[in-house]
Amino acid sequence: MAESELKSPPPPNPSSLTVAAPPSTPPETTGVGGGGLWFRQRPKIRVTTEFDSESAVFFHKISCKVLDSLAKLRFSFQNNGKGELSDPQLALTSKYLSLHYDIEEKNALVNAQVEVAPGLQFKAIREVKSQQGELSMVADLAGPAYKFELSSAVPSIGKPKATLKFPMGEVSLEEKEEELEEEQTKRILSVNGVLKGQILNGVCTAKYMDEALDLRYCFKDEQMTFIPSISLPSNAVSFAFKRRFGPSDKLSYWHNLDTNYWSTVYKHNIGKDFKFKAGYDSEVRLGWASLWAGEEGGKAKTTPMKMKVQFMLQVPQDDISSSAMMFRVKKRWDI
Repeated sequence: MAESELKSPPPPNPSSLTVAAPPSTPPETTGVGGGGLWFRQRPKIRVTTEFDSESAVFFHKISCKVLDSLAKLRFSFQNNGKGELSDPQLALTSKYLSLHYDIEEKNALVNAQVEVAPGLQFKAIREVKSQQGELSMVADLAGPAYKFELSSAVPSIGKPKATLKFPMGEVSLEEKEEELEEEQTKRILSVNGVLKGQILNGVCTAKYMDEALDLRYCFKDEQMTFIPSISLPSNAVSFAFKRRFGPSDKLSYWHNLDTNYWSTVYKHNIGKDFKFKAGYDSEVRLGWASLWAGEEGGKAKTTPMKMKVQFMLQVPQDDISSSAMMFRVKKRWDI
């Protein structure tokens, strides 16, 4: 490996009264161009690999922070047991601009937002291949808890959608197409909304969408959760019940009175990084049990050895002989 050439200092000038300091030690370099310095300053690379035995596919993701950690560059792809690659994706994300590129489809999705004034934002989404997207404006009204948003499809196909958000929910007004006879349609205004409020010791939620009203009440204390709900005008009634037996054990039950389908799940935590779950679903007539090593809802970087493992056993009620054991592994490396 060639070493960097060091030029000798020029001879001293006898007429100069300046005393020169001793020459400093030159910076250590490895190879031409200072490759060792670049290696020390390069961003950390994160490599994540996940395997699902049910689909027999490997999912890979390689990412690193760039531009002084102002943006993240990510490359992801899949491969099967034969080594065939598929679904390569390249993404560059930052606070104000994101670009997602599908290499196979040769298509890009651009997402941008900018704050033009305090409490006023503009957002834009554009799909390059279809030449379609959306423009929206979000404004704070009486503080950040109250927001007003206007959004419109590009190219425009009607009036923009207006949404008002407040601490107890949100209400939106948009134009939709209504089908008429002889394959004719007309555009009408539709109102959707969500309202939440405290009633007694629980929270009541009313959700209205597409002329259907869902009412849900949630009562929760330290040991029990009870959630009845009803959908109108179908009059479909269901309820969920959760009971905690200490800090490590929890039982959940859900029942739909309209279809008489029900399901139940039992959870047992073994410390922070291990969880056992078992349940039954009457709709698909399937019993199952799973064991998690690593926090179920967490990321791989927070688990021991930065690895998560799940084993699951599925037992069909109608054909026990076709029971299947599946597993999923997720591992992360920091390079």
